[in-house]
Amino acid sequence: MRIDVVSIFPEYLAALDLSLIGKARQDGLLDLNVHDLRDFTTDRHRTVDDTPYGGGAGMVMKAEPWAQALASVAEAGNSGGDGGTRPVLIVPSPAGAVFTQTMAYELAEEKHLVFACGRYEGIDERVLEWSGERFDVRPVSLGDYVLNGGEVAVLAMVEAIGRLVPGVVGNPESLVEESHSDGLLEYPVYTKPSSWRDRNVPDILLSGNHGKIAQWRREQQLQRTAVRRPDLLEKFDVSQLTKADKAALAAMGYDVMKDRIQLRG
Repeated sequence: MRIDVVSIFPEYLAALDLSLIGKARQDGLLDLNVHDLRDFTTDRHRTVDDTPYGGGAGMVMKAEPWAQALASVAEAGNSGGDGGTRPVLIVPSPAGAVFTQTMAYELAEEKHLVFACGRYEGIDERVLEWSGERFDVRPVSLGDYVLNGGEVAVLAMVEAIGRLVPGVVGNPESLVEESHSDGLLEYPVYTKPSSWRDRNVPDILLSGNHGKIAQWRREQQLQRTAVRRPDLLEKFDVSQLTKADKAALAAMGYDVMKDRIQLRG
């Protein structure tokens, strides 16, 4: 997979050289490139912003530097042997679709991702319109809050997506049991010692009975989701529930309807 990130603060993305993503870059699993938007300006002050039409506070990022930068990375991606594959342009924005694990899996299947890190009041809207001729444009939000710029969001998204690329995570089975991989939160985990500061690991995990351990973990997923993220439980696909799942939910005060899970009363 090729990933290009365009930012006025390329040093902000230095963290992508660390941990599993950094190793994946070294191993050639991720072709990750960071570009300075100011390199695509033409004035001696390397200006990337200007006042907004219609008035208002703040500054808006100019269209032409972005057009030059995005055209450059699109051309570089095509020359890299993608056979003219249409790249995906991800624009971090509080006005975008919320980033989810499902979206991460979908984007991990792409050959070329481009991230446009906006700043100030955002990027001139015409850039997104123009980019639609060359990219699959997707404004994406990390959540219902506002950041100073897109770099933090890009760090999170690149890690979430990159770790799903085959070979990046050493044990692929660990990806299957994570939070959100099946619509539920992950069960609690423990390691040695079995007793720590008067707190003991649940006996079931020391039993060696893998069937009962699997059942306990599933019940913990359901319970944790019900307590911490009931919104996930309410939209969970009921066709995935087993008889044991339904019994566990009933004990927690939930009724399993034909098309939804509903808190009793």
